[in-house]
Amino acid sequence: MADRTIQGGDGDGRADGIRTFPFPVELSVGGVGMQVGPMGTGRTWHADAPLERVHRIDFHVVMLFGDGPVRHMIDFAEYEATAGDLLWIRPGQVHRFSPSSEYRGTVLTMQPGFLPRATVEATGLYRYDLPPLLRPDEPQLAALRAALAQLQREYEDTGTLPAGLHTSVLRHSLTAFLLRLAHLAASSAEASRRQDDTTFTLFRNAVEKGFATNHSVSAYADALGYSRRTLVRAVRAATGQTPKGFIDKRVILEAKRLLAHTELPIGRVGAAVGFPDAANFSKFFQQHTEMTPAAFRAELR
Repeated sequence: MADRTIQGGDGDGRADGIRTFPFPVELSVGGVGMQVGPMGTGRTWHADAPLERVHRIDFHVVMLFGDGPVRHMIDFAEYEATAGDLLWIRPGQVHRFSPSSEYRGTVLTMQPGFLPRATVEATGLYRYDLPPLLRPDEPQLAALRAALAQLQREYEDTGTLPAGLHTSVLRHSLTAFLLRLAHLAASSAEASRRQDDTTFTLFRNAVEKGFATNHSVSAYADALGYSRRTLVRAVRAATGQTPKGFIDKRVILEAKRLLAHTELPIGRVGAAVGFPDAANFSKFFQQHTEMTPAAFRAELR
């Protein structure tokens, strides 16, 4: 399968040039838009995508670990998972498998568009504000394991139903598992607090759409109809950060993605995240990472 370059991957018309690996349909049983099976060595999304290198995918990955600890990088943050933990990686996030960890358990991959819109909304498939690492309690874990095992049985049973009906059953089984997973994610105190804070939610969504061109807290406050003080209070309550710190963190994340995943000159990376002047971008990046953009890129190569 050929890889592809996503243009304007965040839907705002920006051509970020990030090389993204698509869902490997040809490796899926019956060519349906999902896979489920044991984790182990030799798995890959693409022949040219070594899993121990930083890479980006345009599909969902859910890993339920049967052993550990396992260290896994998602969007440049390290997570340590052990037996009974789950990692949920969403489309567009960059990640890297640890070559020193043994991945044991079950992995589910799912192509965007495999589930209907109502299910996507009910299961929060694109809640990027939720943490990737989930730690269920014993009853939750037992229910998730049972739902995932049932999904795997349905996935592997290609002989008892016509193809169309088999796909429908898979969608229902997948929905049951994802509803449990979404409930687990939303039940954490942090997730509940963010979900309930309408002011922060609106601000977060506005930053996601506009961070490449708008770094002004006052401009966001004016656009949303809040005073600057109200916005500061809401963002601090939800994240512990100032609104400016939240914006800067999102800009830095995108800059890291572009530096890691493209050959764009550093000046063009800066322009893509709202810094027409390359020197100003380099100064901003170094202030937040204690590394120059060039040094960060070199460290990953």
